[in-house]
Amino acid sequence: MARSQPKDDRDGASPDALRVQCEIYRQMPADRKIEMVFESYRTGRLLAMAGIRMRNPQATDEDLWRLWARGHLGEELFESVYGGAQR
Repeated sequence: MARSQPKDDRDGASPDALRVQCEIYRQMPADRKIEMVFESYRTGRLLAMAGIRMRNPQATDEDLWRLWARGHLGEELFESVYGGAQR
């Protein structure tokens, strides 16, 4: 099976840098790749929560979680899963 070529990246990385990055990912064990995905997700959630806190400085931790979950899940899914229940 032919290896796919790295796609042009919008962050300005050179094609050579993208090739090196792809090769590193190809050689990386699957458990490390999954760990990186979870780390990225946690970082994204922390950044989102920081933004929510900045926009809602008086909100409690419970309020912040509900605002994040509502934005993350969407209104319909959030209501069907959590409704008016407290966390």
